[in-house]
Amino acid sequence: MAVPKRKTAKSKTKMRRAANSKMTVKGFVECPQCHDVKLPHRVCPSCGHYNGKEIVAE
Repeated sequence: MAVPKRKTAKSKTKMRRAANSKMTVKGFVECPQCHDVKLPHRVCPSCGHYNGKEIVAE
């Protein structure tokens, strides 16, 4: 069985873990009703429409 020759430093372990935790920008889409930006697959916060129907009355 393979055994490491040296102890892995704490900084090396933390650097390896940090490589996969980058922040990503969420993809915004344009609302077809009011042309305001919103998150996909969610009710538009400004006009209250989703999938061409009014879900939240203003």
